[in-house]
Amino acid sequence: MLRSICLAPLMLAAFACTTPEVLPFEIKSIPAQVETDPMVGVGDRADDPAVWVSPNDVANSLILGTNKDEGLHVYSLAGKELQFLDVGAVNNVDVRGNLAVASNDETGGISWFSIDPATSNVQHLNDTPVDIVEPYGICMGNLDNSYQAGVTYKDGTVQIWTGTLQEDGTVSAKFERSAKLETQLEGCVFDDEQSLLFIGEETKGIWSLDLANADSAPQKVDFIEDGNGLVADTEGLSLWRGENGEGYLVASAQASDRFVVYDRKAPHAPRGIITITASADGAIDAVTHTDGLDVSSASLPGYPAGILVVQDDGNPKSGVDQNFKIVDWESIQTALQID
Repeated sequence: MLRSICLAPLMLAAFACTTPEVLPFEIKSIPAQVETDPMVGVGDRADDPAVWVSPNDVANSLILGTNKDEGLHVYSLAGKELQFLDVGAVNNVDVRGNLAVASNDETGGISWFSIDPATSNVQHLNDTPVDIVEPYGICMGNLDNSYQAGVTYKDGTVQIWTGTLQEDGTVSAKFERSAKLETQLEGCVFDDEQSLLFIGEETKGIWSLDLANADSAPQKVDFIEDGNGLVADTEGLSLWRGENGEGYLVASAQASDRFVVYDRKAPHAPRGIITITASADGAIDAVTHTDGLDVSSASLPGYPAGILVVQDDGNPKSGVDQNFKIVDWESIQTALQID
């Protein structure tokens, strides 16, 4: 697919064209199905979602969404806001089981939350301070029956922390290891079964870190320069988890309002590019400039193959009433002709 952008320089009468972008796939347009209640106001507020699947009744599953000015919003699968936790400037959020984590710049640490499977109520437990200024991105895994939190920073560092539930209901956390890349990081996602951590370096691309090897270094997955659809900023990352390690890695290519889908298994071949358009009836606007995202492969009401949830920069105007959009994963499978 060939795409080119022409610009009119201020001091020149003639138009100048940038080098055409050659993509390996036709970009597929997929409509949003549902949107959450907005974070009413002006400014860059909404950032990252996480899907919690209720073990008791999937209809009571939740979407957690960060407001990096104020705290954590909690939504139903229908997009209705159910709860708000005033915990400070949380940027990214992730979930494993009935435990959630968020990167909290206001407290300078990791915020831990529990989710009650009986009531679907979210409760802030405690915070773990970190030793680098401004914990930026965060993701959560469960490796060898141990909770892991991956914290990313603007200086290119990623840290791994182990979290342990205490008898008093709080979480104690222990620093395990770190790795260093050259420039700013944000998005990350654990692949528990493969003992991998996928990391987004915003101006470079995607890396993986082997967590089974204490001496491992980050390995390239895909770079912007490779021309598979990534652009700066490479932001949100998540996994659609299939059986036996099958599935897909999804990355937000923020500046181009699109998402790139890769095989979950190495060599992580790119499988397609999508953009999220307005709903068929026009009631839900198109998605632009996505930061964080999350994917669930759980069979949910109305979504037998799961969902993709993405942050939307504008609702519909950029920086106004930001919210999160929900996309039926089955429509992505159909568009990209993947299983």
